[in-house]
Amino acid sequence: MSDTNLPPAAAHASTHGLRGWLHELPYVVMLGLTLCGVAYSAMTRSPLQHYWELVALFNCAACIYEGWRRDEGRRWRLIWTQVLHWGAFLATMTLAFLPSVQAVADADSTSLVILLLLALGTFVAGVHTVSWRIGLNGVVMALCVPVVAWLDQSALIVSLGMVAVLLIGALGVAVWLHKRA
Repeated sequence: MSDTNLPPAAAHASTHGLRGWLHELPYVVMLGLTLCGVAYSAMTRSPLQHYWELVALFNCAACIYEGWRRDEGRRWRLIWTQVLHWGAFLATMTLAFLPSVQAVADADSTSLVILLLLALGTFVAGVHTVSWRIGLNGVVMALCVPVVAWLDQSALIVSLGMVAVLLIGALGVAVWLHKRA
């Protein structure tokens, strides 16, 4: 059923609902990209330099999108401040991936540092663009850092628990087969 067949109030609500979701899309994508990057780097134990660079560029575009409709008179200032802000983040991230730094830092710690930098950059960009959505994404990214660290630490415990369950199960099957014979 198209919007033209709906009563005026329902057509307005339908259009507003779609526009509302489209307006929220950049923030949902920011969060999704972050969570996918966190999950992938936790599984592969690699820092994913180019992926995080793309996430930073997307975050820059989302910040410009957010500020663009708010302040028509200062759009060039918005663009330059966001480009400089995210350029500084990318430069810092590049420094973290230098071979001399990688010689003393492992992939796990580099991933956590990059995620923490991305969280800080996103939160500060949210403050500068006066966007609670972007700031909230930064907070969620920051909260992902201890979660990833905990998952890395608990992976051994979970693995040992699974091995213990398998061994107990195998022992139970062996006892059951022995009693049956």
